[in-house]
Amino acid sequence: MERKQKQLWILLGILLLLLAGWLGLRKFNQKQEEEQEAKDAEAVVYATDLKNVEAVRYEAGEDVFSFEKQDGNWTYTQDPDFPLKQSFPEGLVLTFGKLTADRELSDGDKPEDYGLTEPAYTVWLRESGGEDVCLNFGNMTGDCYYMRNENTGKIYTVSSTAVQSLDSTLESMAQLDEYPNIGSGNLKKEVIRQNGKETVYDSENEEDELHIASVAGGLGAVSLDTVADYSVEDEALSGFGLDGESHITVEATYTEQEEEKLLTLYIGKEDGNGNRYVMLNESRIVYLIKTEVCNNILNVEE
Repeated sequence: MERKQKQLWILLGILLLLLAGWLGLRKFNQKQEEEQEAKDAEAVVYATDLKNVEAVRYEAGEDVFSFEKQDGNWTYTQDPDFPLKQSFPEGLVLTFGKLTADRELSDGDKPEDYGLTEPAYTVWLRESGGEDVCLNFGNMTGDCYYMRNENTGKIYTVSSTAVQSLDSTLESMAQLDEYPNIGSGNLKKEVIRQNGKETVYDSENEEDELHIASVAGGLGAVSLDTVADYSVEDEALSGFGLDGESHITVEATYTEQEEEKLLTLYIGKEDGNGNRYVMLNESRIVYLIKTEVCNNILNVEE
């Protein structure tokens, strides 16, 4: 019995030694990884390192775009009412505010030899309370652009992926309205007001069954992918037939996750190309919707 206890203590001691060795090796490996990560971080070259960017402007060919951050929200400077997708300027800040360079050039050629006197792109960033930082992107070399930080005078090569967002169109920067999923299964009622006349189609009314199916088909076919005006002014509404005296008002009551909701559409005149101008709810965006879809919504024959 005493011999078995002794063997058990020996095995336990060996186990503890193995555990201590494993813990020591794990700690050593972790320390090695941390030291390597620190070395890798030190090896990264940053062309910029800005903390609190409040304005971004850039030139891409003949296009100029400018954005400012006010009260925590970004606006498109040329048109403050433009429905700007917040992720776009935020992406610019993330890319150019702390721009990773492939390498820094030293004792290189003159800026004009890199295409930096007539740059392909120019980006300005302004920190809160600071001056503008100007970045010029010149010629390409392989998969990189030559870039000069005009504030420091240093020239770098940076990945061409950095400037991809600078080729965006204004349309791609817009945050369009969300349109609900409406069909005959969840449309409760539609009210149409035009020229002082009101027409009601109610799903509770058996006589309106075919009408509800027709208007629901139109409401379900709406696609908000073509814009005529991103931030229409009141005085311009009449040009679209969307002023108070001209437009048709459609109020659609529908259910979404068992909650009753209301969609309001304002339908204006035709554009001459098979579409009608439409606005929804309180939005200032004017969309182009197929005339046949609008006819279905209004339950009229073409």
